[in-house]
Formats: sequence, structure tokens, C-alpha cells
Amino acid sequence: MEHAELIPRKPVSREEMMKRVARFSKLKGSDGGLPDSYMPGSERILYNVIGFQPPPTEDEGIVSPVGEAAARMAAVKISEGFNLGYCRALPGKGPMMHNHDTNETFIGITGVWRASWENEQGKVEHIDLKPLDVISFPPGAIRRFHNVTKGPADEYSILMFVIAGDAPGAEFTTEAMQELEAAGLLGNKHATPKIKSTGTRPRAQ
Repeated sequence: MEHAELIPRKPVSREEMMKRVARFSKLKGSDGGLPDSYMPGSERILYNVIGFQPPPTEDEGIVSPVGEAAARMAAVKISEGFNLGYCRALPGKGPMMHNHDTNETFIGITGVWRASWENEQGKVEHIDLKPLDVISFPPGAIRRFHNVTKGPADEYSILMFVIAGDAPGAEFTTEAMQELEAAGLLGNKHATPKIKSTGTRPRAQ
């Protein structure tokens, strides 16, 4: 019996497919553009691999999860309902508590990453992700992540994140914003970020 295909076929040229290829060694990352980018302990480099269009409410306290600069330099420029990127950080580093308007899923790539969230009693819980471990946060969950890898203090580790939507938004908690304001860092939100290439892939730990 002949099988009837239901999904239309769409031939794709090699030229078109090459626009959908991201070489890790050629990725460009940004270390600025978010409220906590310059907060001691929050320093990190974010790489926009797929998608991440700037959110429409960007000037109203909602920011792109990858920051202003990275949101405009996706390696693979598509809008197909999801976004993918990498965070590269030294031990002890990671963002402050924040929220998302869509799902956010983390996958450990190298090192050990601590994923923390606020439970129904307002207390912070966490789990640690080793390479290839996954945690998926629903929209509205207050969360953060940071590198807890034991070893050299100057050795970066990598976390992958996949965020739903075409132009997802992130918002830092009131407590985080108050802490940033007390540190005099809110004015640095729009500071020019440093654009960094990945260089060679950091070795797995």
C-alpha cells in the first residue's frame, strides 16, 4: 500500500542550509547588555546561536535573555518558535535571580552548573547539572544559574540554554534590581558590551 505523506516536502539548497550552520569556534559572544552584566559574581559571556529576536517591550523593563547586543547577532537567523544559546562563565559566576515569559531549558555542556529556583514558600532550592543533564523551567519561575565547577578559577565552563518563542523576554526580580541599584550599577545596563569569540572549545571537565 502506498503511504501518503501529510507534511509537504520542501527542497533546500546547500546555500540555504549553510545559513543554518553555526560553528562553535566562530561564534561571537557578548558580556553586556543586561542589568546585572557588571555585577561582581554575575559576569558571563552569552552566545546567541539560534533566534533571539529582541522582545517588543525592550524599553519597558523587559530585556532579551541574551542582552541587547547578542539579541541582534544570531549565528542562525531564524524565527521558528525557539531560541538556543550558550553561557560561558568562570567558577562562581552566573546571573542574578530573574524570570522569563516563556519556557527556559538548561543543558550542561562542560563543568557543573547550579540551577536554582524559588519554591512556593519563597525559599530557594537548587540542583547541580553535570554534562548533558537537563532542567526545564516553566514561564514565571524565579530562577538563576551559576558555575559551581571545582578546579582552576580561570577555566571557563559552558551551559546551553533553549528558550521558547521567537522574541522571548526576561525580567530581573525586584530584589535583584534593588541590589543593582544599591551597587550603583543600573546605569551600566546600556554600556557597550565587549564582543568576544569563543576561541578554542574549552575542554570538558
